Amino acid sequence: MLQQTRVAAVIPYYEKFLSVFPDARALAAAEEDLVLRMWSGLGYYSRARNLKKAAEQICEDGFPRDYESIRGLAGVGDYTAAAIASIALGLPHAAVDGNVRRVIIRLTGDGAANVAELANDLLDRRDPGRWNQAMMELGATVCLPREPLCGACPVAKLCEARAQGTQAELPLKKTKPETVRLSRTLLVVRRDGRILLAPGERVAGFWDLPETLASAKLGPVVGEFGHSITYHRYRFVVREAILRRVNGIPKGFCWFTEEQLHEIPLSTTAKKALRCLKSVGL
Repeated sequence: MLQQTRVAAVIPYYEKFLSVFPDARALAAAEEDLVLRMWSGLGYYSRARNLKKAAEQICEDGFPRDYESIRGLAGVGDYTAAAIASIALGLPHAAVDGNVRRVIIRLTGDGAANVAELANDLLDRRDPGRWNQAMMELGATVCLPREPLCGACPVAKLCEARAQGTQAELPLKKTKPETVRLSRTLLVVRRDGRILLAPGERVAGFWDLPETLASAKLGPVVGEFGHSITYHRYRFVVREAILRRVNGIPKGFCWFTEEQLHEIPLSTTAKKALRCLKSVGL
């Protein structure tokens, strides 16, 4: 849940998620639609699907007791496996996240350092879980990306970057991809108190408002909004539309009542579009 999301923003999602799925068994038995709905708003929906798959694996095989088995759970990478193995099981594996990477690069003064190898060399094998958490905390609270608090750092005397005066330059900045600006139109098609939705193209498993309908006659604009996904900047225009032919609905599209909209996984763009309708009293 914390992927590119602040802790304060995640806590309500985390608490709500655990209230519905208190253990692996509950998550494994849940319908994917419900899992996605409980995850809605956090992004990176493949993580929610993988979390459910991992819960199914745990229910079938039991909780793994070594690094390789933890690494074999759906959606678990090197960092997560090392964190679980060291903190939960006391196994000697260095967990390298962005904070740890920054600390080690500054300690060595080398922007091209082999961080994984150095982290493993530095690891306190007597208490790897505490060591990993201390390294993460050092990066998160002291060795900050901008304006590191070198005066408060417990290892400042060992830091090559500080000695060289390069702490503000390291780690080396990655080249950011250029922003791509895109325009899209979402159509609001209603009939008999229901609204037409299409299977999500941007996020699989979610429902969205259709963008094109050959059998629709475009009506007035009811609102517009911005939406960002990584380096893509979307501008969505929301328009009413009327079907010329009742049978002119593409395969996979479905009609939903207003009550059902609260029971299905809606994409963020669909939620924003529907808020446009409410803001103009439609």
